[in-house]
Amino acid sequence: MDLHEFQVAAQGTDQAPGSDDKAIIVPLLGLAGEAGALLTEYKKLLRDGPAYVSFRDQIGEELGDVLWYVANLATKFNLDLGDIATANLAKTVGRWGDPGQVPPTQPLLFDEGREPKEQFPREMVVEIAEGPEDHGIKTAVLTIDGERVGNQLNDNAVVDDGYRFHDVMHLTHVALLGWSPTVRGLMHRKRTSDPLVDHAEDGARAIIVDEAIVEMVFDYARGRDFLAGVDRVDYELLRTIRRRASGLEVGVRSAAEWEHAILESYRVWRAIRANNGGRFRLDLVERKVELLA
Repeated sequence: MDLHEFQVAAQGTDQAPGSDDKAIIVPLLGLAGEAGALLTEYKKLLRDGPAYVSFRDQIGEELGDVLWYVANLATKFNLDLGDIATANLAKTVGRWGDPGQVPPTQPLLFDEGREPKEQFPREMVVEIAEGPEDHGIKTAVLTIDGERVGNQLNDNAVVDDGYRFHDVMHLTHVALLGWSPTVRGLMHRKRTSDPLVDHAEDGARAIIVDEAIVEMVFDYARGRDFLAGVDRVDYELLRTIRRRASGLEVGVRSAAEWEHAILESYRVWRAIRANNGGRFRLDLVERKVELLA
């Protein structure tokens, strides 16, 4: 039996039909109760061990009850269980799929086909160095392929937390996600030949989203030793990032791609911060970031 057939058949045994408050709360409470029943069965297995010979049958029955309530709620919310299952698999592949097995989202480069002056260079060597102190405040200076880019930055904070090096995050996003309106503006690579793209994708609002995402992740990372020794990022953060980026071209990027970009950016950032500067290479075609000596 496929999921749609099960969903239709399940409605034939609905004891609280309709769509009013009672019709909704009954299956919601039932679902919560069946989740508890699953835990109870597993508790019995832990207690009795191999002697609990009916565990497999009992757990199968409880899972069936869970499925019935899920199907019932899907119908009452005018959703198709098959569509829900398909969307869930797409989400989980995007979150947990092996980067070597799951094709990256397309396009790899959002400025493909543009004039060279409106494209990111496909390879870049970046240097971020300590700049001159400004009234005792440490600063950082960004150079790309030997050319000074942007203004010197400071931490804009009372404590020295290394935020002055945060262009590492933007640049890593360029290499791994193909996106950073902040860097595009600093490098004067805006796609001005297309007014809509220029305003919507490369303009002030997109830059604000770009900066907000970097700052939001920095705040998250600061409470986790800047992700040293971390190989996963909380899904709630990734979901928030993707919501902030929805409507922009980078909105196609999966949670797994964002996670990889975040972890790689902090790998590089930690090294830059520890040495008060450093060099790294970006490869946009191979989607790689390499620290240089």
